[in-house]
Order: sequence, then C-alpha cells, then structure tokens
Amino acid sequence: MKFVDEARIEVHAGNGGNGVVSFRREKYVPRGGPDGGDGGSGGSVFAVADRNINTLVEYRFARIHRARDGEKGRGRQCSGKSADDVVLRVPVGTVIKDLDSGETVADLAEHDQTALLARGGKGGLGNVNFKSSTNRAPRKATPGEPGEHRSLSLELKVLADVGLLGMPNAGKSTFIRAVSAARPKVADYPFTTLHPHLGVVRIGVDRSFVIADIPGLIEGAAEGAGLGHQFLRHLARTRLLLHIVDAAPLEAGADPARDARSIAAELKKFDAALHRKPRWLVLNKLDMLPAEERKAAAADIVRRLRWRGPSFCISALTGEGCRELGFAAMKFLESGTTA
Repeated sequence: MKFVDEARIEVHAGNGGNGVVSFRREKYVPRGGPDGGDGGSGGSVFAVADRNINTLVEYRFARIHRARDGEKGRGRQCSGKSADDVVLRVPVGTVIKDLDSGETVADLAEHDQTALLARGGKGGLGNVNFKSSTNRAPRKATPGEPGEHRSLSLELKVLADVGLLGMPNAGKSTFIRAVSAARPKVADYPFTTLHPHLGVVRIGVDRSFVIADIPGLIEGAAEGAGLGHQFLRHLARTRLLLHIVDAAPLEAGADPARDARSIAAELKKFDAALHRKPRWLVLNKLDMLPAEERKAAAADIVRRLRWRGPSFCISALTGEGCRELGFAAMKFLESGTTA
C-alpha cells in the first residue's frame, strides 16, 4: 500500500430536520390541540484514531464526507429520526487542522481517541412546544439548524521515541535493520528510502523503544530539495535524534563534517524546536576503514564539528557498536541521561 501522510478533506454535518405544525384530529376529541413533533438532529462527523491503520491513502481520493440530515417531525407528537454520525478512522498520530483558520482541531495521539470535526444541526421545534394558556392553537414551528462544514488538512506524524536523520546513503536503513525487525530497502544509490519506516528495538524482555527512519536529507531540504523535508514532521514527536554520518565516504571530495553541519542547518531552518531536541552523533561505516585508522578518523570528525554531545562509532553492516548504542538510547529514554 502506498504510504500517504497528507490529505485534504471536506466534512459536512447533516442539517436538523424541521419541526411541523400539526393538530390532533380524532373522532369524539373536539379541539384536539397542537401535536406537531420536533425534527431529528443531523448527523455529526467524528475522527477516531485507529492503531490498525498506518496511512492516509483512503482520504487522498475520498475527499468529501457528508452526514445525513435529520428527518422532519410528524403529527401525533412524533419526532423525526436523528441521522447517524459519520466516523472517519485515521492512523494514530494524525493532526487535523482547519484550513480556513489554521487552528489545530485535534491531535489524535492515542488509540480510540475521538474528535468532533463537524457538529450536526439540532432539529427544529414542532408547534406542540408553543402551546400555552393564551395560545391554544399555535401555528408556529421552527426549522432545523444547519450542520457545520469545514475544510480540513490531515497530517500524519508517526509515533516514535527515536528518530534517524542524515544524508542519503549514510546507512540509516542498514542501522534500523541491524537493531530491529524492520526491513527497509537497502541499496547503493541515494534516496533508497522513499517513505518513513518504523522499527521496534528490544532491550531485554520487557524494555523496548520505537525508532523511525526517514528519507535522507540534502542541502536545501528545507526549501524543498530532495525528499526528506516532506517527512521531517515525523521526527516531531521523537525524544531523541540519532544523526547518522558516513565516516568513510567513497565519493571524492566528500567531507563528513561538512555534511553533518549542513544537515543540522536544514533541521534548524525547518523547525527550531526540532533542532533543539537531544541529538547524538553516530559515526557509521567505520568498517570501511583500516582498524588502526578508525579512532583517529572519528576523533577528527568530532573535533572539526566541535561536537560536545554524546558520540558513537558503529558499523551498521557488521553490527559493531549497535547494541551499545541501543542500550544507551534506552537508558536515555528511561532516565533522561546518558551516563
């Protein structure tokens, strides 16, 4: 199934049914009086988070969602039938915004969390409601209220504890394959990863965290270059970012420190709050260097970046250092410290 994390829809709640003017007419009941019933309420439109759904593809094509109108009232004080509500099931992590006002309507971060998107109109009152001692035969009834309608944007932000970021072919997909059961595509060309992947990293029997891999970033991503800028929103809910850097690039003139700085700059342009999240430097592909050169190469990158935070040296291909990094991330998520 195609991964879709954005959609625009219209929701239309149902109108309330009209109240009616009616009078009781039965044999042997003179001057029976008013008996017009109320109209039924229009259907409302709700959104419900469902953990069994992982994409918004259904709403990319079905863009208009309407609830039915309530039925009008009847004689003998019979109320009209209220219309059924419409329930839209969306992935957990969906943020719903009003396109006209820009306000956030709902942030559905938990399974079965429900949000009202458009309220159905109330039914009108029949003339039975207007009888009094001075008005024995009211000929007044009220129409049903109109239902709300809105233009909305749906935006999926995946729920993960740890997010991976880095240049294309930095080894993010290989890393998530090494530490979890996720199996994203791995190849020797840029932008192999075309949409986010989630993996569960298990540390022991009852300790685990969720990790998210997004397409690689390149310089200018915040302005629309490449693919990764489209998916940076999926890192918004994470508590820790792992900045994967190719410490042994094969391309002539490639500079790991320069690439790392450009990714940090793109992150800050896109969202300052995302840039302020805890971020660890992960130097990958050290297996590509001779054993005696690895320590010096890693130290040189850290020095040129003037990196003051935690840094790790790994080989996602061989698994070297990945387990230790997983334990450190788990400890940080549990206690907020790396020590």
